Amino acid sequence: MINLARSTVTLSRCLAVLALTLVSTGATLPGTADRAEPAPQWAGTWEAAPSGTTSALPGASIRNVVHISVGGTATRVRLSNRLGSAPLRLDTVTVALRLPGGPTGADAVPGSLRAATFDGATSVTVPAGQDRVTDLVPLGVPADSDLLVTVHTPADSGPATYHHTALQTNYVAKEGNRAADTGGAAYTSTVSSWYYVTGVDVLRPAGATSLVAFGDSLTDGTGSSHGANHRWPDLLSERLRTLPASRRPGVLNAGIAGNRLLLDGAGPSALARLDADVVSRAAVRTLIVLEGVNDLKGKPPQTDPGAYASAYRRIVARAHAQGIRVIGATLTPFAGHPSWSPAREELRREINTLIRSGLFDGVADFDAAVRDPARPERIRPAYDPGDHLHFNDAGMGALAAAIDPTSLLR
Repeated sequence: MINLARSTVTLSRCLAVLALTLVSTGATLPGTADRAEPAPQWAGTWEAAPSGTTSALPGASIRNVVHISVGGTATRVRLSNRLGSAPLRLDTVTVALRLPGGPTGADAVPGSLRAATFDGATSVTVPAGQDRVTDLVPLGVPADSDLLVTVHTPADSGPATYHHTALQTNYVAKEGNRAADTGGAAYTSTVSSWYYVTGVDVLRPAGATSLVAFGDSLTDGTGSSHGANHRWPDLLSERLRTLPASRRPGVLNAGIAGNRLLLDGAGPSALARLDADVVSRAAVRTLIVLEGVNDLKGKPPQTDPGAYASAYRRIVARAHAQGIRVIGATLTPFAGHPSWSPAREELRREINTLIRSGLFDGVADFDAAVRDPARPERIRPAYDPGDHLHFNDAGMGALAAAIDPTSLLR
């Protein structure tokens, strides 16, 4: 007996692969030139910007858990050795749907695990300073689901490019190539960072778009609940669920805790990483910029408001050259934090005046959304996790609510 459901899924995957091949070569099916529908396209659904390096885990299998925003009929994954100092050897990379409520947290949905390839090969060597993107992975994924991206590193490839603050438990099988395991029993160790994986794209209908949230720890999610996906970009993605599926953009989080606008520090500066973390991502049409607080309070502090304005203008110009609309987010209060001073508060307000003055295509007034009306140099107590700088889940929700969804679709 023919399994009709399985045959239908297989046919859909074949059609998606065929359509992608046709659009890449400029060919069409015979007799369809006048009536062919636009081919599907890649759009970003998840991102973690490289923030630094850490010790490699040679011989281990690392199972990264990533929560995607929008779904698609196929998948591909970006892996990075951008900050490494030696060639990175990956002999197996797999992608699977995570089993909700699985016994270990590292369990894949049975039948969903796929081996990723690179120009048809199951292994890849990524030169230092570079990224690699997998071939199309024939795995359809639903919106708002967890994926398992597992990599096996057979030998020591030097410092591992990673995203430090995942706010997500990830899993390690210390010995042996367990990347193809559906069950998670071998994954007996955990880490709180994402190793090597820095992006996921999905195949979506023509015209699909994505947006990038570009920032520091406030965007990276510091202060929000671990494992809950309550960073403000996650909560913005939840708000966008009300849009028709074809119009809902993928939401990519390019926040790095400690990142600065003007100087390198925790990760390359915003100016230095704009191309890699924004422009190179698939189908980006909107950029939301929240950068500058760490320049105000970091060492050395940056005290010239003109330098901030110049940096913002450069970001906007480079984004516009790629057809990307830019929304500037005002800098949020931080009085009560040890780094605060009256002079820095005055500079923060001056920078916010610049942001509101037309430097960007639109403004997300995060400052107005979270400041305490009685003490506007401070954030509201209900949004404060205790350090007077970052935001708890309620504060993250207030930031997400400050963005007008219609402004993202223009």
